[in-house]
Amino acid sequence: MKDISCKLLVIGAGPGGYVCAIRAGQLGLDTVIVDPGKPGGTCLNVGCIPSKALIHAAEEYDRIAHLAHGRNPLGITAAKPEIDLSQTIAWKDGIVGRLNSGVSGLLKKAKVKIVQGHARFRDGKTVEVETETGLQIIRAENVVIATGSAPVELPNLPFGGPVISSTDALSLTSVPERLVVVGGGYIGLELGTAFAKMGATVTVVEAQSRILPQYDAELTRPVAKRLQALGIAVMTGTKAKGLAKAGGSLLVEAEDGSEKALEGDRILVTVGRRPVTRGWGLDELVLDMDGPFIRIDERCQTSMRGIYAIGDVTGEPMLAHRAMAQGEMTAEIVAGHRRVWDKRSIPAVCFTDPEIVTVGLAPDEARRTGVEIKLGQFPFSANGRAMTRMGEDGFVRVVARADNHLVLGIQAVGQGISELAAAFSLALEMGARLEDIAGTIHAHPTQGEAFQEAALKALGMELHI
Repeated sequence: MKDISCKLLVIGAGPGGYVCAIRAGQLGLDTVIVDPGKPGGTCLNVGCIPSKALIHAAEEYDRIAHLAHGRNPLGITAAKPEIDLSQTIAWKDGIVGRLNSGVSGLLKKAKVKIVQGHARFRDGKTVEVETETGLQIIRAENVVIATGSAPVELPNLPFGGPVISSTDALSLTSVPERLVVVGGGYIGLELGTAFAKMGATVTVVEAQSRILPQYDAELTRPVAKRLQALGIAVMTGTKAKGLAKAGGSLLVEAEDGSEKALEGDRILVTVGRRPVTRGWGLDELVLDMDGPFIRIDERCQTSMRGIYAIGDVTGEPMLAHRAMAQGEMTAEIVAGHRRVWDKRSIPAVCFTDPEIVTVGLAPDEARRTGVEIKLGQFPFSANGRAMTRMGEDGFVRVVARADNHLVLGIQAVGQGISELAAAFSLALEMGARLEDIAGTIHAHPTQGEAFQEAALKALGMELHI
């Protein structure tokens, strides 16, 4: 097989990798991208997109199920619904397939050469790829490592049999009667909530003292309230010990040392993700590491000249849109543009019920910087649009400096609040002050008005509360 030489080689076709390759191709760089699977990586194939499809199907089923009870204020009744999860999964797979084709088309349009197979470094400029037709050697002037992350596997709960990962959960063809979720973070709660809405009896086991520990308690309170309403049992301060000898239940240990067996047809382990740093020849390179992650500078440059790294393999936050932004920037740097990674805010969205959005600094984080702050918070119980959608539980909160009113952070929890993430991020990226948000005319009736009202509240000029 003839060797390939190129200006830029991208290892990994996830959100960061394929965006990097597309932008590089658009800039006229001779670019090759390598991945063993379909383009799109974890996010498109077994993560962000499939999980949101499942969450939407669960929401629709739950909505109709409530209408079927006839006990709702809307005056609507419906027949008892049924769900064929295999058909739902087929619909999800169809969406993923269309997006796969779309990414492949964009790569080809940008004249990027796609090589399918497992890449492994021989040295800092040479990579060998095991393809179906043989060993392909690629020599590149610049390399971008975008190998992503994988689910963390617990030693006492290895994946297999009843123990499944988030990837496995998104391929189930029937709703488990009993589901035990190990991990009360965003992945576990998103999927656990979806299966509960589809009829599963769900128990969440979290080792820490509360669910979603990365968020402040005020933000997670509406989520905890909704979990209770859905009948989801949440066991905090509880550790998963392993499967019982019979294999049909999970042994857990509470803070007081007592043990209990939880029956579950499936045990979904969602205790985090780890960077993929094995299997592609890391030992052939001399890269500085930051714990398990590859250390990079403000240009995504590693400790070896001509080798860059982006996305989950470089550390937190492990978010697809962070990887995309890094990929675009890195391609422009290789093309000779002057760019640095200097983002004021990277939005984080938790697609629970209700949803959570955070950008910038939370109140406690802002206080730790030593500046005096102003807070403005507006509840959705006072927002007309939220009330008409029966989504009154939640709020928008704005954190700003007290001296010059510069916005430092925005947090929100509420139904469909993820769609306001762009407005929140734009405000921080452009250096908005409270007066900028308060003085922007927001459409009525929308949930976005809560953003304006929160800024008004921080200024002491609130109108509707």
